[in-house]
Amino acid sequence: QYFAKGTDLSVFPADYLDYVAAQLNTRPRKTLGWKKPAEVLDELLSNPPKPPAVASIA
Repeated sequence: QYFAKGTDLSVFPADYLDYVAAQLNTRPRKTLGWKKPAEVLDELLSNPPKPPAVASIA
């Protein structure tokens, strides 16, 4: 939406690229249950999923 595929991003100022990244990361996504990507990342970082337990033979 912001840049055509193959666009050379080096011609854009860093603050504009930061703005675009912020816009994309604060847009709700259907695949995330209408949560924003930044919200999902914050949830994962604050409460990481626990790895599955491995059964041991004693």
